[in-house]
Amino acid sequence: MGLGSTAKKIQTVADTAEKMYRRLNALRKEVESTKRTVEDTGGRVQSLENEIAEQRVILEAIGEELDVDIEAAIDDADLDVAADTTTDDSEEIPIEAADSDDESVADDADDTDNTETAK
Repeated sequence: MGLGSTAKKIQTVADTAEKMYRRLNALRKEVESTKRTVEDTGGRVQSLENEIAEQRVILEAIGEELDVDIEAAIDDADLDVAADTTTDDSEEIPIEAADSDDESVADDADDTDNTETAK
């Protein structure tokens, strides 16, 4: 085993490390983006919940003015509460294959790095 073989092995390790570094950066950016999306969605959900609570208060006040039995109206309403509380398979987090997207993830990271340096 000569120095050429050792240099080739070192280059292979360096290439693999660089590829993993790019994949890790791409994954980090994806996680940060997902975190921002979750935070934004949480804010929107809170805003919608507040708005619904305000509307409920207004509707209850209107119902009282018109002598409407609010509880009976809710009981008579065709609300499918059981279906809303069940979770479906679309809420599961997909798991990607580790080796199938190696090049595409690295390519995406390269593209991202190029766009950032161009700014």
